Amino acid sequence: MSEDPLTDSELKEIESLCNGTTGGTWESFVEGRNNECGSDFIRTSGEDIELSGATVADQDFIANARQSVPRLVAEVRRLRARVDELETLLHQREAP
Repeated sequence: MSEDPLTDSELKEIESLCNGTTGGTWESFVEGRNNECGSDFIRTSGEDIELSGATVADQDFIANARQSVPRLVAEVRRLRARVDELETLLHQREAP
């Protein structure tokens, strides 16, 4: 994982990837945890997603990412805007 700050271009790419997926809330269903029989799957507003080779943690993460990634992108943008505001105020105070 890179320690470099996320660029605006990278943030737009992440948002674009998320926007290209099936919309709505995704929910992970695991046999024995959420249902008594059947396979593990991710329920979407479209077709269900069945994964091969994924752990339960992988499946839960993928399902949760559909809801979390847009919120994280929005939060990064909100915080960047706030930093810009504060830097502007700081420069105004420092100006003669």
